[in-house]
Amino acid sequence: MAQGFRPDRVGDQIREELSGMLARGQVHDRDVGFITLTRVKVSPDLQLARVYYTTMGDEASRQKTARALDRATPFIRREIGHRVQLRRVPVIEFRFDESVAHQDRVEQILRDLKEEEAQRSAAMAGGDGEAGAPSGAPSVDEAPDTGERDR
Repeated sequence: MAQGFRPDRVGDQIREELSGMLARGQVHDRDVGFITLTRVKVSPDLQLARVYYTTMGDEASRQKTARALDRATPFIRREIGHRVQLRRVPVIEFRFDESVAHQDRVEQILRDLKEEEAQRSAAMAGGDGEAGAPSGAPSVDEAPDTGERDR
């Protein structure tokens, strides 16, 4: 009767505690700014916790937030040690989550493709009907040959 993979449960617990600390303003570095914790991956031996986050703003604010999180890591690790019952507190490593940017890029590509398809279908509907048909395709006046003869 397993209740899940232990590193996943520990990661969820660390993410909840850390997001609570950030929401309550217990990390007193102004440069941390507004961040969203996307996930926490804990190694199978529970010795390393990678905290993935996203932040609003440009590249400069992103780097500023990364430096602030690096400065706050010892405090955060100590607080996590008090709040999460583990023999050893994992080493906490903050990483910017690139998957959100990749997801946005894929969505933009899909939107562009949909727009191109709509323009293509509008151009075909706006034409005289035969201009958009491929050269080997039968025209509207020709019936396709089904192989059966009229009786």
